[in-house]
Amino acid sequence: MKEAENKFMAHELSLPELTVRGMLLGAILTIIFTAANVYLGLKVGLTFSSAIPAAVISMAVLQMAKDANILENNMVQTQASAAGTLSAIIFIIPGMLMIGYWQDFEFWQTLVVSACGGCLGVLFTIPLRRAMVVHSDLAYPEGVAAAEILKVGSRTKEDGEADSGLKEILAGSAVAGIISFLTNGLQVIGGSLSAWFHIGRGMTQLPLGYSGALVGAGYLIGIASGLAMLVGILIAWAGFVPYFTMTEALPDGLTLQQFASAVYQQRVRLIGAGAMGVAAVWTLLTLARPVIDGVKESISGARADNGAAKDLHRMDIDMSLKSIGAVFFVTVAGLLAIFYAFVSPENISSGQKLTFTFVGVGIAVFMGFFVAAACAYMAGLVGTSSSPISGVGILGIIVASLVMYALCSSFGIFALPGGEKFATATAIFTTSIILAIACISNDNMQDLKTGWLVGATPWRQQVALLIGCVVGALVIAPVLNLLYEAYGFAGAMPRPGMDPAQALSAPQATLMTTIAQGIFTQRLAWEYIYIGIGVGVVLVLVDLALKRTTKTLCLPPLAVGMGIYLPPVIQTPLVVGAVLGYFLNRHLRQTAGPEAEAAGLRRGTLFASGLIVGESIVGVLLAALIVVSVSSGGGENPLAIAGADFADTAEILGLLVFFVILVLFSKVVLSGKKS
Repeated sequence: MKEAENKFMAHELSLPELTVRGMLLGAILTIIFTAANVYLGLKVGLTFSSAIPAAVISMAVLQMAKDANILENNMVQTQASAAGTLSAIIFIIPGMLMIGYWQDFEFWQTLVVSACGGCLGVLFTIPLRRAMVVHSDLAYPEGVAAAEILKVGSRTKEDGEADSGLKEILAGSAVAGIISFLTNGLQVIGGSLSAWFHIGRGMTQLPLGYSGALVGAGYLIGIASGLAMLVGILIAWAGFVPYFTMTEALPDGLTLQQFASAVYQQRVRLIGAGAMGVAAVWTLLTLARPVIDGVKESISGARADNGAAKDLHRMDIDMSLKSIGAVFFVTVAGLLAIFYAFVSPENISSGQKLTFTFVGVGIAVFMGFFVAAACAYMAGLVGTSSSPISGVGILGIIVASLVMYALCSSFGIFALPGGEKFATATAIFTTSIILAIACISNDNMQDLKTGWLVGATPWRQQVALLIGCVVGALVIAPVLNLLYEAYGFAGAMPRPGMDPAQALSAPQATLMTTIAQGIFTQRLAWEYIYIGIGVGVVLVLVDLALKRTTKTLCLPPLAVGMGIYLPPVIQTPLVVGAVLGYFLNRHLRQTAGPEAEAAGLRRGTLFASGLIVGESIVGVLLAALIVVSVSSGGGENPLAIAGADFADTAEILGLLVFFVILVLFSKVVLSGKKS
């Protein structure tokens, strides 16, 4: 145990941590941030860490109670951040609708997979806490930032000050919410601008998305990931798309622009998938040794403390082995039951159903443990928002698909009607469990780091994490169904005649479903994936060379792969946000010093989180309105006041509003600068 850095770290401290009011507030924040992350993840394939905004809101609300303290605030943010992160399961589960296996989201199956997978993620990180949090110099950027916010909030309460940071979150939420309502509700402002132009005989585009939420997300991911995405965009749209459109004849019935779009969708995105796969595998390989060392240290520490729990400092006490065993038994039993219910409708023998159940859950639990360790380390290394969870998902879907392919082949499943669809669905379902474990493991280590820095009791935090997983799981299925009914997903529309331009892209789910289908149907265009693998290898080598020959330069391969794979309209505001944040923070550092830079970074982080939350919540509310309108016989754009003839004007207005967002963002970050 280290020397106490603040009064809350004392062993004899007896302050309320896990309270009823805190759990209720955490549940409310869970609902908000889970809904926001589900919307953002389906729209752009990214989620954001909710730890910091949850900490700020918790402090602002609990300030009204005289006996509130930093440890209670920490428990609230722990619960809310865990649930918000659990929403990353949307990276795979929409694939069930894309392949036509589900007609809507099965509530109980989605709930149990999310809750049980999340709880396993909590359990798998417990033995890693000592090595990766207590005895490690890993950065844990979001965890440290959340701890600093909680400490500042505690000091300001004692000093009678009121600047908790809530105003930045509310301001960002208001700005993004209003703009989202004007864009997606009234439709008087355009959401993007794409300029197509010729390169020789070929064609490419110069896109720009106007999303304030994505500018905020770009600010959070940082300059390295932002520029890496820009490199990916250039590889795709200044390289592969013009090359393929120049070197091949224009297909009959297609314009050159349509051909370029088809090339991107059918070829270039597979190249991006290959690059992301290599990046994911490389990341896991680089983490293997530290993870193994961390697990060994944790096991040794647990053995050393066994039988001496009474002598441990309260900040060294995790959940008991009996409690861990009980929760593990319940979660695995729940997964076995729901997996059997999942395969039960199929016309196969009971023995085959049981085999699929035990194999699927076994793969998920076994692979989930190693994925949890890797994700825990990644959280400490690069932070939750920048961790390659999608890469872990790609690896998971490949392993699950290959195992299910072997199993289905031995049982003759492919000869049955709908056999390929069933095989794909089982692989997706298995990967959903793996991804739930991965995303919670990734977030929980940040929360445990925050708790360690502010003096929390670990076992109480772990209980809060379990509660957060259950509450978040209750929210995910209804929100998913709501968004699906309102907007639809790319390639999966709930009703005929819906506007595909309004569909949520669900890029990660689309990618993983495509990979699974390609393995089972043997029709995947592997040649483009192989090209992507080659690109990924080159990117890894370039990144290694930069790290060895320079002090600050790097090229994250996974971010480049995402730049190739994700639609450019989505990525350009991410790049803009990252670049804007870099120059703003550098300006503060050069003109006002490191302290001003740190304060500006805090304000920017809170405002960015507000932008994400505001746009996401309005998106969910508009989805509810659309569903009500359609179900009562109305249109799918019930609030729209502008027609198609206003589109050009709307684009210009959208561009102007986008620049206004950038100006406001800059003013917020620089607002504390001394003249």
